[in-house]
Amino acid sequence: MAAASAPSPASLELRPLGGTGLKVSCVGFGASPLGRVFGPVSEDEAAASVREAFRLGINFFDTSPYYGGTLSEKMLGMALKASGVPRDQYVVSTKCGRYKEGFDFSAERVTRSIDESLERLQLDYVDILQCHDIEFGSLDQIVNETIPALLKLKETGKIRFIGITGLPLGIFTYVLDRVPPGSVDVVLSYCHFSINDNTLEDLLPYLKSKGVGIISASPLAMGLLTESGPPEWHPAPPELKSACQDAAAFCQKKGKNISKLAMQYSLTNKDISSVLVGMNSVKQVEENVAAATELASVGMDQETLSEVEAILKPVKNLTWPSGIQQS
Repeated sequence: MAAASAPSPASLELRPLGGTGLKVSCVGFGASPLGRVFGPVSEDEAAASVREAFRLGINFFDTSPYYGGTLSEKMLGMALKASGVPRDQYVVSTKCGRYKEGFDFSAERVTRSIDESLERLQLDYVDILQCHDIEFGSLDQIVNETIPALLKLKETGKIRFIGITGLPLGIFTYVLDRVPPGSVDVVLSYCHFSINDNTLEDLLPYLKSKGVGIISASPLAMGLLTESGPPEWHPAPPELKSACQDAAAFCQKKGKNISKLAMQYSLTNKDISSVLVGMNSVKQVEENVAAATELASVGMDQETLSEVEAILKPVKNLTWPSGIQQS
């Protein structure tokens, strides 16, 4: 079982992932940027980023066939192989159901999907296979067709655990209340445990009662909590973008970095097993791990956090729409 990371000088905290028996680094390596979705990344840069992640104690890597139209999986697979780290020393999560061509959560497609992913990743199995952004499909199909297909894949040894991902928090309760207990092992939520939106917190007791591991992605709210700001396509309403811009400028003026503050805030709740953040350079890996190790050794900058929370208070927990159907 992947219960330990590669030897590291940073002693990054490992947290149990629900009832899986896995222990994952509190900072997870989001590999979507390796698919060049945010700009060019060379194979050498990808390999160096993954190598540095291992060196600093990261043992959890997340990807999807959707990221970069399969490129993220290929680049991550190449980088993992080049690292030479034994397979039982790391946890790999990929996804199914969302592709460059669109959404398809049918049993036939997700069964084929894992074989394609394993080939690209150059792996014999993945630790976690997650249904990707399920709100864009039929939640009833997820319950009645997709999850049963993944349970069959579990029996083959190609996957070890099953997860679901998406934006609206209601999708998790809908599915978990309808599938047999223990059939879903992990949930991946994004943009709901950050300084501007911590609505995931209210759901944690329920998720823990279901025995699932909890992963939170996008601690920087997909770029809102950065000095450079979000990409143009970001779906947040204008007032949220504006408030986050004000908060970032405030931090900069004070000599603080809003991204580091946001990353540290997301790491404070230990019921969340891992905070996934996209990385595509050695520098980004080092900054994210440094934020975690500083938090562990000296704690949060509570003063700046309180000031930023005050700036964001008028837009607290303001989210954006996402497609959702239940039949």
